Amino acid sequence: MADKRIIATDKAPAAIGTYSQAVRVGDTVYLSGQIPLDPLSMTIASDEFETQVVQVFENLSAVCEAAGGSLADIVKLNIYMTDLANFATVNEVMGRYFQQPYPARAAIGVKQLPKDAQVEMDGIMEL
Repeated sequence: MADKRIIATDKAPAAIGTYSQAVRVGDTVYLSGQIPLDPLSMTIASDEFETQVVQVFENLSAVCEAAGGSLADIVKLNIYMTDLANFATVNEVMGRYFQQPYPARAAIGVKQLPKDAQVEMDGIMEL
């Protein structure tokens, strides 16, 4: 197996469980799920869905940068939402952070997320 390198940054929330913010193997970076935690206070950024999506993208961006890349290097993005009625909001906010060609993506409705977040995202980045 290629060398496995753990990615960590204080610009994104610290792990709240037994996982790493990201793991790099070769040129591939596996990004753990990010919820809308403010990295300083470790509390949910807001009750407003759009603000939560923005915070998640900011957290993902910080981890991508710590791994030597950016959101533009994400090739697969998974989005988990507690209410799929917010799908259009996710698309609108995602458009602020990504340009074509967009990553492959899945949007999945879930019953509940950690800390009662409304959205969580994870992904795979290729450097």
